[in-house]
Amino acid sequence: MISLKNYVKRRNGVPLGSSNSLGNMLKRSLGANSFNLFWVHWNPIWHYYLNKYVYKPLRRITNNYLAIVFTFCFSGFIHDLVGLLIYKRISPLFTFWFIIMGIIVAVFKGNKLVYRTKRKALHYCFNTLWVLLSFLLAKYIRNVFFFLNP
Repeated sequence: MISLKNYVKRRNGVPLGSSNSLGNMLKRSLGANSFNLFWVHWNPIWHYYLNKYVYKPLRRITNNYLAIVFTFCFSGFIHDLVGLLIYKRISPLFTFWFIIMGIIVAVFKGNKLVYRTKRKALHYCFNTLWVLLSFLLAKYIRNVFFFLNP
């Protein structure tokens, strides 16, 4: 398996710890020509460990698309645990949000969907829109079905 150092350089185009890391990550992820490629470039350090310790083991026992959704679910749950430590209350918002995004990623990947436009500005808009729409849906699900306050 590739080292974290090499993985980050491949995803960001700059070495781990470079001052250009954040800018390159944002440009490459938001400018990706599909939502599944957005996640390949978003937070490469977190992606590396999720891929190694969650996604790949899940792929051994299930199909690729379920492994994607379960990996996103796990990531959302970890984000919710951080929220629990900060706010001293549990809220499944991130778990729901990440499950929804995982489903979208699986649909994009399974159907080989790409944005047909060459305009990077539209890629930025499309990827941002998927993140925002999935967040709004997750918030709705949390509030309506679990009667939780925002």
